[in-house]
Amino acid sequence: MEAKSIGRYLRVSPFKARQVANLVRGKDANEAVAMLKYTNKKSAPFIGKIVKSAIANAEHNYDMDVDELFIAEIFVDEGPTLKRMKPRAYGRADVRRHRTSHITVVVKEREVK
Repeated sequence: MEAKSIGRYLRVSPFKARQVANLVRGKDANEAVAMLKYTNKKSAPFIGKIVKSAIANAEHNYDMDVDELFIAEIFVDEGPTLKRMKPRAYGRADVRRHRTSHITVVVKEREVK
């Protein structure tokens, strides 16, 4: 059984979010939340909220044991890019791209041996 949670249109670059996602992939859910709490990256609080949401979904919707959960899958997809103009010298303009991300977290219970 698995439970998942998705965060969409988050204002963080997918490249930067994947760096944090790679830290917690495969870890126990409680350990991942603790790691994200002290990770000094912009995407860490976003990913932390999504992991907590996936844990809550697993507990409430599927009656899973919270202590046996681990992050089975976590992936970051690119969302729409917000394009903004920035004035430059001699009447020119540059495009500023504000990238967004869609982050998906899937948690599963560990198999009891």
